[in-house]
Amino acid sequence: MAEENEDQGLVKAFGKLLNLVVFLLLVILGLFTALIYTNSSKQKKSVVTAIERSFVVENSGSQNLNPVIDTTHYWNAPDEANLATDPKKERVLYGKELIAHTSIYFGPKGTISKESTNGMNCQNCHLNAGTKVFGNNYSAVATTYPKYRARSGTKEDIPKRVNDCFERSLNGKTLKIDSKEMQSIIAYLKWLGKDVPAGKKPAGSGFQQIAYLERAADPEKGKLVYVQKCQSCHQQSGEGLMNSDGTAFTYPPLWGDHSYNNGAGLYRLSNFARFVKYNMPMGASHTNVQLSDEEAWDVAAFVNSQPRPKKDLKKDWPKIEEKPFDHPYGPYADSFSESQHKNGPYQPILDASAKTKKK
Repeated sequence: MAEENEDQGLVKAFGKLLNLVVFLLLVILGLFTALIYTNSSKQKKSVVTAIERSFVVENSGSQNLNPVIDTTHYWNAPDEANLATDPKKERVLYGKELIAHTSIYFGPKGTISKESTNGMNCQNCHLNAGTKVFGNNYSAVATTYPKYRARSGTKEDIPKRVNDCFERSLNGKTLKIDSKEMQSIIAYLKWLGKDVPAGKKPAGSGFQQIAYLERAADPEKGKLVYVQKCQSCHQQSGEGLMNSDGTAFTYPPLWGDHSYNNGAGLYRLSNFARFVKYNMPMGASHTNVQLSDEEAWDVAAFVNSQPRPKKDLKKDWPKIEEKPFDHPYGPYADSFSESQHKNGPYQPILDASAKTKKK
């Protein structure tokens, strides 16, 4: 009887031990499964992170910095094929030719007037003959002019605006308003904006915005950017590269005697920074940027710190309170220095201006 009770006790003990073993096996199996799932998740996450990083530029700033899919409907230039039956076809196309190859007609060996410009083309600043999105295009010219411009303190029409560019960006002489060339340029600008509603600026016009730096733009840092990413085209001394027959620049000069003067729009740092951020080096666009914000500001500061032709600016900005925040010459309506107005930081200037306007 005692032996039978002992056997039953052993059976019960064995059963408990077996249950414990099974329980431990289930626990181990659960932990193993969880470990596999965790590792799998980490691997997936690392793949996603790697994909994300492929869009992020490292310190060199040589890759796409803006991988976000842009679904905005941007302005497109009209189709030239539709000009076939247009009575203004010849004039419009001649206007485009003048924008694209200004130097052939008004440059060093100009067929219309020799050395009446610096040898640059209008499309050096207004890319693809003024049709590129955020390339300083002409989409809004016909629909917004005439308009008041603070720089002159007057209401300006299209011929005045065109001649401003000839005097400043091309550092040259103005065109006669009734000349074939001026009228052709006007015809081209109006044709480009023919489908834009009156008074409207379509998406993609002008320059894309760029974030302000918390510090001043640094010409020394900008010099490094220039050497790495600009010099191969615009040359070591910023003199640009002239074509073989000396009629036009293959790559425009960024400073020196043949570049834009100190009254040009690109001499304002924010304009230059926005221009290069979304258009340079060659091949860049608003969906494929190749410069970081810092690189854009710094290279702008470097280029605009270099010598260039001077223009008499005494009549510019007759109302000093209307001067833009980055106009490089005083006097100003605020107490910030000329140096800060030229290279920043700009946010304190903008904040102070906003407070003044609010009051």
